[in-house]
Amino acid sequence: MESIPAVAALSALAHDGRLSIFRLLVQAGPGGMAAGDIARATGALPNTLSSNLNILSGAGLVTSRRVGRSIIYSAGYGQMRELLAFLMEDCCAGSPEICAPLALVASQACVVEGGAC
Repeated sequence: MESIPAVAALSALAHDGRLSIFRLLVQAGPGGMAAGDIARATGALPNTLSSNLNILSGAGLVTSRRVGRSIIYSAGYGQMRELLAFLMEDCCAGSPEICAPLALVASQACVVEGGAC
């Protein structure tokens, strides 16, 4: 990942409402959640939710798909993994014990998407 997409992703997450939505979608798994369910879970107003989802989507952190009359939103796990890898890429400066706990957490939180983790 280059620094411009990383800044866009971090900027999108640098808001309490958007961070809550993203964490909720990560917890929901690849099946995602309908917009109405996200609104109920977060207490977001429809126009605020729409704006926040658009910002997260623009940063590649959220994907959407239509199922019947509903729009289902899912976390962009690929972009999330790329962002985490970017943040940890040059970590440690020869001291792997510094980042080892973070790498362990990241590997345990891995979600299988399309057969690859």
